Amino acid sequence: MFESLKYLTGSAGASGYGSKSTGEQVTENCGDLHSITAIITGATSGIGAETARVLAKRGARLVLPARSLKAAEDAKARITSENPDTEIIVMGLDLSSLNSVRNFVSEFESFDLPLNLLINNAGKFAHEHAISEDGIEMTFATNYLGHFLLTKLLLKKMIETAKTTGIQGRIVNVSSSIYNWFSGDPIRYLGQISRNKLRDFDPTRAYALSKLANVLHTKELAQRLKQMEANVTVNCVHPGVVRTRLTREREGIVTDMAFFLTSRLLKTIPQAAATTCYVATHPRLVNVTGKYFSDCNEASTSKLGSNSTEAARLWTASEIMVSRGSKAVFDPLTSTLDYDISIKQFK
Repeated sequence: MFESLKYLTGSAGASGYGSKSTGEQVTENCGDLHSITAIITGATSGIGAETARVLAKRGARLVLPARSLKAAEDAKARITSENPDTEIIVMGLDLSSLNSVRNFVSEFESFDLPLNLLINNAGKFAHEHAISEDGIEMTFATNYLGHFLLTKLLLKKMIETAKTTGIQGRIVNVSSSIYNWFSGDPIRYLGQISRNKLRDFDPTRAYALSKLANVLHTKELAQRLKQMEANVTVNCVHPGVVRTRLTREREGIVTDMAFFLTSRLLKTIPQAAATTCYVATHPRLVNVTGKYFSDCNEASTSKLGSNSTEAARLWTASEIMVSRGSKAVFDPLTSTLDYDISIKQFK
């Protein structure tokens, strides 16, 4: 009850910010970001676009990857109209395609730019069952697996940048509290929904699974970065409930009524971008890693979301799925992952 009242009133938490704080407000004390290069996925609309606008306002150089180059160019134009001196690089990226992710990283590396900040923000809610070109259910492929590979391939650059500049690198995974809706065996369920022939597909559960994967990825990656003694942190955020393109795609009488009834719980887009901006920039979070944030304050995760064994298990499965020359095949009956890895990857 108390937490609900805090949310509705926007009362500040330990960080000094709350549910009503905006991205601009939480970055007022972040200092000049002219030395920061940031990659933000899903920055053409909604929360990602606002995050990009705020970081540009604070001086950061932005790399905006998108499936639609036109949408990315339009986003760039909107940002530069407000901040003419902002350096923005537009690049093509389809997160549902592992090959596209590899091509993006290869092109980015050719620019020989530093990389201080990676915000894995892009999200998809697939209403109909679909399988990616890599054989993975589309929502999971876009929201999690593409970001897993993107992070994996960019990590060396981030570690090198932190070492050279002395500025701690930060990775922000944008999840959602809807991850709590998932129960059961994540790998087993992924196997079931990654089959070409599926009679009953629950798009909400598939979305919840992808958001749980973001939480588990954060937990496992934080541990690995500590073991590597890398000067890079990773944290996860729940932006809050906001009516963005992701939810507008489900418009209809039922959806409209639900949003009307819960309108007092909805955040504006500037408010929804606040937690991402806070975790990405605030000096208070130096050396803070492996945490989950909501309303610009650290929050607890569910039992499944904090399960180290499941986090490690998902990591292993993810490494297999993104391996070159391998085709992952899930067996939902035995909850195991069988795979045939080409000898090419060992050469």
